[in-house]
Amino acid sequence: MQPSFSTVTVLGVPFVKTTADHLLTTLQARIVAKQNTFVVTANPEIVMYAHEHPEYQRLIRNADYITPDGVGILDGAKLLNQPLPERITGFDTMHALLEWAGREHRSAYFVGAKPEVVATLKQTLPRDFPGLVIAGIHDGYFDDDATIVADIQATQPDMVFAALGFPKQENFVAQHRHTTKGLWMGVGGSFDVLAGAVDRAPKFWQEHHLEWAYRTFKEPKRLKRIAIIPRYLHLVRQQAKQQN
Repeated sequence: MQPSFSTVTVLGVPFVKTTADHLLTTLQARIVAKQNTFVVTANPEIVMYAHEHPEYQRLIRNADYITPDGVGILDGAKLLNQPLPERITGFDTMHALLEWAGREHRSAYFVGAKPEVVATLKQTLPRDFPGLVIAGIHDGYFDDDATIVADIQATQPDMVFAALGFPKQENFVAQHRHTTKGLWMGVGGSFDVLAGAVDRAPKFWQEHHLEWAYRTFKEPKRLKRIAIIPRYLHLVRQQAKQQN
């Protein structure tokens, strides 16, 4: 982890203790300085997967920044009496970076999502982020990533966003991040939201930390994912007892 932020470790995963604005400024400065940067945006589901898969936990601990993407992470930090300032979501971070990139004529490469989502993004990205240089865009349905990685290496984008879902996206980034001097970040289902294929929760739900409830209402299949929260909080309480 970079020493520029203190961290709060929840079940072995160190989260940056900072605000979204401060993190954004830091990432922009690193991009301008051509510093290779690996950002992980982790929710309780990812933390639990890391808890059960030590290799994955080691991999994400090698990231430069791990951000608290989920109110469950904030709840966990509170249980440890080490509260985090705010939630820093992958989508919001990516969106803010793309807006900045548009103003500064920086470049981005997009890997992931379904072919139809990528087809939409090819139309909407130039409209939504004028000035953004699209170095390349490829859907997430590939068996061999050699061609994509060769393209990334050839185009040298300032930012690479991988929307492949965990753990695939973090494995992809860890394996290939050093082919450029830019930022690499796993963003889960963010391309779907960016393309308008999935609605973001309204501001009220976001501000009241209920985005998870809105998305579960819209997509009942997410219930299985929500079901890990009680076990996650139980393990965090155990960690808190051990630390006291």
